[in-house]
Amino acid sequence: MNVLATSALIYKNGTYFEKNPLWHAEHSAWKAAQIVKMIRRAKLTPKTICEVGCGAGGVLRHIQANVDSECHLQGFDISPYAINLCGPRANERLRFTLIEGEDDIPGPFDLLVSIDVVEHVEDYIGHLRRLRPKALFKIFHVPLDLSVQSVLRGKGLTNRRDSHAHLHYFTKETAIRALQDTAYEVLDAVYTADALNSPTDLLGRRLLKLPRKVAFALNHDLAVHLLGGYRLLVLAR
Repeated sequence: MNVLATSALIYKNGTYFEKNPLWHAEHSAWKAAQIVKMIRRAKLTPKTICEVGCGAGGVLRHIQANVDSECHLQGFDISPYAINLCGPRANERLRFTLIEGEDDIPGPFDLLVSIDVVEHVEDYIGHLRRLRPKALFKIFHVPLDLSVQSVLRGKGLTNRRDSHAHLHYFTKETAIRALQDTAYEVLDAVYTADALNSPTDLLGRRLLKLPRKVAFALNHDLAVHLLGGYRLLVLAR
């Protein structure tokens, strides 16, 4: 049986940690910067923030440095390996907690953030429904893996499955529709240039940087649908 496709066991038994020992901490500053931009863009002033699927805790730590000093932040994850990595980042107003599922998250918080999580969750519709009452405002960051380029490459999507355990592949439209179908009110949505800003050793990704940048300048939606390399940042209520 393919554990990856049927359960969250890989995050609990060390399988995901073996493939990603840093738990993508090298991307934390960039991801947090996108969240902070959205918070400021929406003029939010949260006093409590939680992150679902906090990983190594770097995103929340960077967010903490850019919000009110009195703000309390809480990270939640189902992986004991991820929570262990969070330890050095914890402080008086930043805590990390191991949970079994969404029901273990207290609330409500002023703001919930979910950064590159929904694509990993087998029942992502149920996951979104269970998160909705946990905070007044929610910010989701979703990889837009599905593009003409990724489909034509054949292994483009399966490589994401093998390396990062993505079970679902979204476009801008399907990501927003998933939120609307689970009773969220979408307030704002912007692209983030993942492939242009994240470090990579992959030759193909480096070669696509310039075409992606030029195409995006001409037509945002068309560039993302054709060439991929972007993610969607969504503010919802």
